[in-house]
Amino acid sequence: MYSSSSSSSEGSDNDESFCNSISTAEVNEFRQIKENAPDTTMLSWSGDMNMTDDEWEELGRDISNNTHLKNVYLWQGAINDHKISFLCRGLTRSASITTMHLYENGLCAASVQSMMPFLQNADNLRLLVLGNNNIRSEGFNMLHRALRDSPIEILNCSNCGIESIEIDSDHIPKHLTILGLNDNNINADGCRGLAKLLQGGNSTLTKLDLNNNMIDDNGAAILVDALQNNTSLTTLVLRKDNLMTIEGAKLFLQLVNDVSSIKATLQSNHTLQRITADYGRDDQDLNERIQRHIDNALKINALNANSTWSLPEEAGREKMIQTQLHSVKRAELARLQGVNQSLYSEINPLHLPEVLSLMSRRHGQGELYVALKSSIAGVVSTVNRKQCLHQQRAYHKAKLEAIETEIAAIEAADGDVAQVASESRSSKRRRA
Repeated sequence: MYSSSSSSSEGSDNDESFCNSISTAEVNEFRQIKENAPDTTMLSWSGDMNMTDDEWEELGRDISNNTHLKNVYLWQGAINDHKISFLCRGLTRSASITTMHLYENGLCAASVQSMMPFLQNADNLRLLVLGNNNIRSEGFNMLHRALRDSPIEILNCSNCGIESIEIDSDHIPKHLTILGLNDNNINADGCRGLAKLLQGGNSTLTKLDLNNNMIDDNGAAILVDALQNNTSLTTLVLRKDNLMTIEGAKLFLQLVNDVSSIKATLQSNHTLQRITADYGRDDQDLNERIQRHIDNALKINALNANSTWSLPEEAGREKMIQTQLHSVKRAELARLQGVNQSLYSEINPLHLPEVLSLMSRRHGQGELYVALKSSIAGVVSTVNRKQCLHQQRAYHKAKLEAIETEIAAIEAADGDVAQVASESRSSKRRRA
């Protein structure tokens, strides 16, 4: 064995055998791991390592007992399903390892099964890379269940042949923040599983990489629905060879700035700060216009997140001001989202003075004029029509009474004049 003492003949023979399989530097490195040398914090090895099964198992035990080793890199063919099964017979726990890279070893689901004791008892493991292996859906689903109570924050399973994803709601990792699933075969069915990681108030994911999968508009709709109330995910990557079209782009636009109503805008997703996606190439100009609107909403989210007083409602308010209360931007957003109704029909006319003042300050007199034209009907609607009619009737009644009084006065005056004239004629007859 590589760890045997050279003082005995047997130990010397074993050391010599081990030295023939790997380099002297590697033998010294592993001996330092066994001796728990404080300055040995990394084990890094790529390529074929010609060790016996017993040697792999003993290396596992030495790593378990080490308190200084932090980073383990066994990559590009350093290990396989058979070797890892023996390594993990000894490697059942670790109090020091923070990162483990098992990149490009051809590992399958059986290797994940072998790793279970270690993964469940690695108290400080924060990063696990399994990219470019062959664990497939079975291995990923098994892995995900094993990580429920794990401290792992970053999991990379890129190019692992994953298609379907089955997430047990009772075994969702409590600390996972970054999940890399790029270069797999995940479709809409896989998105249904991922939705369980994004829904609810306990979601911890901040970044989800789904670059180069098979996600179409149906898959996009599932993700958008899951993200409606998500308050953790800030980055979503969906570029390259996914199958979305412009319709998928519109779904993500509506997710971050829904202009169908004031309430919808205020309840849009105000957490996402980055969405990188390809939406087909049928209409590049339309694609770019949609992306500009998405980027604008994401920028508002990011500025709000980085502000001293970060509140989701503040991002919603800013989206209202920048888009809903800007006639040109709202008109384009409404066309893209199939919205027909006027914004001003929703605003309580009693609040219109404050809204109009805000528009004048933020967008100028031109927008104020547009708003006045659109909201005048709302202003009129504040008038109590019945009371107006009563007032008009009272007014006209008083006016009529005044008119009748004036007429009576005129008639009375006319009567007096006639009487005087009659009396004058009578006097003339008597004198004659």
